[in-house]
Amino acid sequence: MPQNASAADSVTEPGRAPDPKRPAPAKAPKREWSPRVWEGMDCFTWMRLLRDNGFAVQAPYWYIAAIVSVNSVMNAALRWMLNARYGERVRETVIEKPPVFVIGHWRTGTTLLHELMIRDAQFGFPDMQDCFNPHHALLTNQFFKRYGKWMLPDKRPMDNMPFGWERPQEDEFALALMGVPSTYTDFAFPARVPKDTGALDLSGLSPQQLAKWKRVFVRFLKEVTARTGKQLVLKSPPHTARVPVLLELFPDAKFVHIVRNPRAVFPSTVNLWRSLGRSHGLQTPTDTGLEEKVLREFRVIYDRLEDARPLFKEGHFAELRYEDLVRNPVSELQKVYATLNLGDFDAVRPRIEEYQRQNANYETNKFRTTDAESALVTERWGDVIRRYGYE
Repeated sequence: MPQNASAADSVTEPGRAPDPKRPAPAKAPKREWSPRVWEGMDCFTWMRLLRDNGFAVQAPYWYIAAIVSVNSVMNAALRWMLNARYGERVRETVIEKPPVFVIGHWRTGTTLLHELMIRDAQFGFPDMQDCFNPHHALLTNQFFKRYGKWMLPDKRPMDNMPFGWERPQEDEFALALMGVPSTYTDFAFPARVPKDTGALDLSGLSPQQLAKWKRVFVRFLKEVTARTGKQLVLKSPPHTARVPVLLELFPDAKFVHIVRNPRAVFPSTVNLWRSLGRSHGLQTPTDTGLEEKVLREFRVIYDRLEDARPLFKEGHFAELRYEDLVRNPVSELQKVYATLNLGDFDAVRPRIEEYQRQNANYETNKFRTTDAESALVTERWGDVIRRYGYE
């Protein structure tokens, strides 16, 4: 797969001027209309989110709050209908094969790795419908996929990756919409101080909140398992900081960790949160403290992952670099399959190669880091840079 066929962004070296021979990037097209992610909340979760943020919806966004309020009541009603129709089936669902977790910091290529792994027909995964409409996905899955394509833009707001109800998605969105503390609610009110800073690694949750988090997470996975009937491959960057809890729930779970040059991760992650705040915020973002948030959460993720390394069983943890995956996806996936004993890789190889051909012309976003930013990243993340050989 060529370098520009990745699921993340590229970055120029600090202090180096852009190549004058390269044409200037085209202006970003006007953002397509799309629903706000909060429209997947039920009324109880929505009211808590408003209350916790002082009902600080700014006037230009009142119409969005009104739409979310109406949808939240509908979501609660649909949840009751789902429980009446599928509740017993979900309760009796057994997750026979523990999940495979794709972990890694945001913008390290977790989406690309997830997309490649689900080419294997033995795996199921949470899709957009599961994660953005978690209160009634089992009930309305086919309806949204058949009639609701107009509701979503063709591409993600932070990059050029395809969007659609059937596409794989992060289960963290579902958890946030189902009312458990999540760092993803930060971009609902991007002009305010984040409320759930301890949600990333679950360290800030009370015993009652943690018990609810586990219960909601397992219930969600049971619903996805009931729909797919397959072993799940899950991808959410926050799970990188939650390995002990995940292993408590699924002692035989397997993990594949992808890492990328932190100097490229920094500007791309800043762009991610800025883009989400503008696409889904209920306030005009100020971006105050945004870079510090990225610097802090990076440390939480990699510190917690390093603490958890002794917990991984042999043959249950694989690791690869984004740059190697982009350069040779077939070879890197084959190594992952061998390390984790995921089955016959030759059976899935043609699908990996086909995905590679289909996305050969994928264009990444381009970012340029300043000397000051590079120095700051080296100062705050230097040990991670050295640990993974990115000096």
